[in-house]
Amino acid sequence: MTAQLPLTLRWPRRQRFEHFHAGANAAAVAAVRELATKSGAPWLYLSGPSGSGKSHLLLAACQSASEAGRTVQYLPLKTLKDHASVIRGVAGSEFLALDDLDALAGQPDAEHALFDLYNRARAEGTALLFGAEVVPAQLSLTLPDLRSRLGACTQFALKPLDDAERREVLKQQAALRGIELDDAVLDWLFARYVRDLGALLDLLDRLDQASLAAQRRITVPFLRTFLREQP
Repeated sequence: MTAQLPLTLRWPRRQRFEHFHAGANAAAVAAVRELATKSGAPWLYLSGPSGSGKSHLLLAACQSASEAGRTVQYLPLKTLKDHASVIRGVAGSEFLALDDLDALAGQPDAEHALFDLYNRARAEGTALLFGAEVVPAQLSLTLPDLRSRLGACTQFALKPLDDAERREVLKQQAALRGIELDDAVLDWLFARYVRDLGALLDLLDRLDQASLAAQRRITVPFLRTFLREQP
């Protein structure tokens, strides 16, 4: 069924390159774009803390590779079970993105499965893109050869946007919706809400709908009431 879905539904709408705010990560974004669309581009390993945009870039790459006519798979290892079986079941992809490698560290069967997949992908010409919170040398792997293989990838350490950059992104996205977010609203929001950009943009979507329904501007009292009423 998944293979029959239109591209616009197969990958999350916001997880596209055009919605990624690069900040200091412009070189990483350019390398991921190249890997997604050009045969023979270097394999990549992206590391960074939660909120740095790893999953966003992996999903954007999958969408871009799919649009380029390549067969694609995305494995969010943190949300999957039986990692060894899942990894051994991968076949037939021209572009493969493996997210949350941290989740399989310390599982010998899963590590051996990934080692075999790495070698098979190299032989078959499959493009690989990895995402993890830490660099390969810091993964708690039991298989040294796997650490060596991952370390051979071109590596980028993603840097989260700082507060000033997040504020600017929110203002820009709000303006596209015809919403004016003043500094008082942003000050209140950043003091009391998570600062992950994806969560903030999701909140902006909900605020847009709620303000339209209530025919009210987004002010601090409106924001306070809205968040208090959320389940």
